[in-house]
Parts: sequence; structure tokens; C-alpha cells
Amino acid sequence: MQKALRAYGEVLRLIRRLPQDTRGYYAKYARENFVNYRDVDPKDTQAIHELLQRTYAHSLWVLNKVNAYPPIRCLTKFPCPCLH
Repeated sequence: MQKALRAYGEVLRLIRRLPQDTRGYYAKYARENFVNYRDVDPKDTQAIHELLQRTYAHSLWVLNKVNAYPPIRCLTKFPCPCLH
């Protein structure tokens, strides 16, 4: 659960890098996705890992799409799947 909360917090911080007119949309989108998956069993490490990987990939895609972040492979604060 802690990893999911940290991921959500980091996604919200990354949303601040987006243009002002897109932040509301992406904040709502992120919240809806985290709420949709909050019933995942915290003991199911495979499911949690897959969700964090998807979160990471989608975050990079959005940031690169709007050129809010230079194209990179890893965001250091984000619970990156390559670190686990």
C-alpha cells in the first residue's frame, strides 16, 4: 500500500510539470485510475508490481507527449520498476 501511495503522490507532483490547461484532466485521470485499483490485494505482489510498471510507463508517455520532461528512461523519485 505504501508503494501505491508513494506512486500516486509522485504522479501528482509530475502533473505539476504539465501545462496549466492540462493539469486538471490528468489529475482527475490519475485519481480515477488509483481509485479503480484500490481493491487489489496488497499481498498480491505481482499485481502491485504490474500496476506500478503501468503507472510508470503512462507517466513517462504523458510527460514526453507534452514535452514537460526530457525523454529519459528513469525518474529517480518514482517507484521505478527497474529498481525492484
